[in-house]
Amino acid sequence: MKIKPLFDRVVVEPMDAEEKTASGIVLLAKDQEKPQMAKVIAVGPGGNVDGKDVAMQVKVGDKVLCSKYAGSEFKIDGKDVTIMKQSDILAIVD
Repeated sequence: MKIKPLFDRVVVEPMDAEEKTASGIVLLAKDQEKPQMAKVIAVGPGGNVDGKDVAMQVKVGDKVLCSKYAGSEFKIDGKDVTIMKQSDILAIVD
């Protein structure tokens, strides 16, 4: 299925969460934090949102850091994705 977000929305796919702590303790799935790093898989066109011109700063394929509880989570073609506003993206990771 192809997804095309509207306005200043971005679709991201969460990257895998850490399975071990820094000291080597293996975490169960229920104990892992929600991943904050994600890969952008679709970007809206931007444009005029709430009376302000919004230029999209991210593009498909970017790795980004997102606010922890931002956006709405969905399952598309068996994959977990999150649709959020561009303003919920904190940084692009090189």
